[in-house]
Amino acid sequence: MIDLLPIVIGGHTFLAVTVRLPKTTLLTISNEKGYIMCGALDVGLLNAKLKNRGIVAARAVGVKTIEELLEAPLESVTYEAEKLGIHPGLPGKEALLKMI
Repeated sequence: MIDLLPIVIGGHTFLAVTVRLPKTTLLTISNEKGYIMCGALDVGLLNAKLKNRGIVAARAVGVKTIEELLEAPLESVTYEAEKLGIHPGLPGKEALLKMI
């Protein structure tokens, strides 16, 4: 099952997506500039093999809901996210606001 939900943070709308798969759930919150995602995101791949795409993304691990993803500290971020002031340890919600 896939759930799509618009969420507003600081007056800005983002799209939260939950994909329920056997034995796991994928979570992401995005806007047109970038996204944060659960532990399934491979930041190393984005930084190495897809670096030329300039992807703004960050990963939080151990989250099971969109609410947890918003509050969790980020575990890793892409190089392009770092350029926006997004860094490991920053809560997901704060990272999204830097993507405005």
